[in-house]
Amino acid sequence: MSLVTELILNADSEARYPAPKEIRIFQDFLKTGEQRIRIASILSENEQQIVQNGSARFWERCPVTPSNSGNPRKTASCQRDQGWYVRLVAYSVLAGSEQPLVEIGTIGIKEMYNSLEIPLKNLVEAMRCVKEEAISLLSEEDAFEVAPYFDYIIRSLS
Repeated sequence: MSLVTELILNADSEARYPAPKEIRIFQDFLKTGEQRIRIASILSENEQQIVQNGSARFWERCPVTPSNSGNPRKTASCQRDQGWYVRLVAYSVLAGSEQPLVEIGTIGIKEMYNSLEIPLKNLVEAMRCVKEEAISLLSEEDAFEVAPYFDYIIRSLS
């Protein structure tokens, strides 16, 4: 759900017009539209590079891990998931909200990886590496906007 949808639904559930503070939030959302589109484009265009470099960085820190075991299927599965999270971060940036992460990406996340016997501490570190790679491609201001979404994923795994 986007920030705009959230504001409208909140006002509607209380049978009122959006409050001045909510309208200012909406105005700020519109003002940052170009920035959000730029960030999402950078993440989208560089997803493969972000995942590959993030994986390499992760393997330097944690060389003994299922994704680095020489099994191409495990490596591909891990990198597929990392790319999926980069995509969810891009969706969240566009929406101006953590809702895409909440609704699509983090419900039951720990249980799923535990059932697959993937060490959560490794996944947390892998996501830190992916975050580092993603923000290295962005300006300081854009990185400031993106980092909280990666941090949300990391907290969900911790």
